[in-house]
Amino acid sequence: MTKDYLVKGTAMNGMFRAYAVRASQVVEDAHEIHDTWSAASAALGRSLVGTILLATSGLQGDGHLTVKIQGNGPVGFIVCDGKANGDVRGYVKQSHVNLPLNKQGKIDVKGAVGTTGVLSVTKMAPTDKTPYTGEVNLVSGELGEDFTYYLAQSEQIPSAMGLSVFVNQDDSIDVAGGFLIQALPGATDEALTQLEASIKDLPLVSELLRDGKTPEEILRMIFKDQELKLHQTMPVQFKCNCSKDRFTRALATLRPDEIQAMIDEDHGAEAVCQFCGKKYQFSEAELKGMLKYQDIQKKQK
Repeated sequence: MTKDYLVKGTAMNGMFRAYAVRASQVVEDAHEIHDTWSAASAALGRSLVGTILLATSGLQGDGHLTVKIQGNGPVGFIVCDGKANGDVRGYVKQSHVNLPLNKQGKIDVKGAVGTTGVLSVTKMAPTDKTPYTGEVNLVSGELGEDFTYYLAQSEQIPSAMGLSVFVNQDDSIDVAGGFLIQALPGATDEALTQLEASIKDLPLVSELLRDGKTPEEILRMIFKDQELKLHQTMPVQFKCNCSKDRFTRALATLRPDEIQAMIDEDHGAEAVCQFCGKKYQFSEAELKGMLKYQDIQKKQK
């Protein structure tokens, strides 16, 4: 599979910021980890691509964000974490969802996600430990429009986002990608109208990627004969930062009777990361150590 990457640029003499990404391997990795069926693959895949675009456009340094989509469709909720460096991870509550094709002959992402619910984005800046959460109602369930609506309502940034995933007959991912165009304060009404018309005429990103188009070429198609400057190319990847230490800290916050029950009934515990499926084993001795730690902390208060 061709390597995944994202390209950043500006267009029309600084009136727009532009991003395009190929994330086919990212979504294939998610499919393999979670054994997603076609509708769930497309919904989770679009969410992962949207999270990459949000994170790489709106974060700096070690900042990270979490996107949560809670619709009334059969996939249930979708959770994705993204970082400014292009790392992303995600999961869907119900991975085995397959629906009839929609009227356009495409995977019914709207039917999988649902049209009633919310999309929330929680951002954590590296210098501020207080998270900020913005939340909007779902407006379509197709997700591209929902991310666009979030940017307009919660962050006051006029934007256009396109998200696309092509799923093979065997449920594996052929291609996945997307674009994000954001208007800057100097954007004129004429430029906005021109951009809207160009995006309306653009084929699906998945079709362009299947035809061999690169992220750079997709941006050039959007801006056609207009000025476009490409500033940065960066890799994107499905990457989970889970560790046994993180799960140890989480288990240590459980009530003493809950930890004791694990000792008495199971003589240990197993923690499974929802994002990547990795399993961590905790022995009876480790659980007893957590109880001892809690007891010490309690006495020190």
